[in-house]
Amino acid sequence: MRYLTVPLLVCGFFLSMGNAHAQGFNEPSSQFMFRDRWGHMASAPVMRHYTRRLGGASSHPGARLDPRIDPRLRQAATMAQERSNARSKGLCWRYVKQALLAAGAIKSYPKSAYAAQAGEELVRSFGFTRLSIRNPYSAPLGAVLVYANGRAGHVEIRTRSGFASDYHSNNACFYRLIAAYAKFSS
Repeated sequence: MRYLTVPLLVCGFFLSMGNAHAQGFNEPSSQFMFRDRWGHMASAPVMRHYTRRLGGASSHPGARLDPRIDPRLRQAATMAQERSNARSKGLCWRYVKQALLAAGAIKSYPKSAYAAQAGEELVRSFGFTRLSIRNPYSAPLGAVLVYANGRAGHVEIRTRSGFASDYHSNNACFYRLIAAYAKFSS
C-alpha cells in the first residue's frame, strides 16, 4: 500500500500543474500585486534575474593611485571620509575645505562661499592643477571634483571606495562635472 502512495502523489502533482498552466498561472507577469498596510491594492515590479555585484555595494572600480599627486591629498580624502555623514547637510564645500586644511594640502582657509567657485580658487591661490578628466570615476585618489548645479554647485573628494564631502557615497554626484583638480608633489 505504501508503494502505491508515492506514484499517486507524483501523478496528482503533475495533473495539478497542468491545471495551473491551463488557468494561466505560469504566464510571466511584470507586476506583483499585494495589499499594503492600509488595505489598498498595490504592485511592485517582479525581478526576473538577480546579479550579485562583486566587491561590495559599488559596481564602480576603486580610485586609482597616481604617484605624482601630493600625498596630503590622499590624507585629506581619508579625513573627509572619516568626518562625513550618512546624509548631506548642504555643507559640502565647508567639509572639503576643513579636510584639505587639516591634511596640510592648503595653507589657509579658502575664502570662496560657493562650491562652484572652489576650482578657480584652488588653482589661483593654492597651486592646484585642473585635470583633463570628464568622468568622476576616473579621477585619482585625492582629486577634488567640482560640479555645476545652479549658482551653489557641489564639491567632493575622491576617496578609495567612492566620494566624500559632508556625506560619503559610493556613487558620484549626479550633477554635471565642471572639472577635477589636484596638486602635484614638488
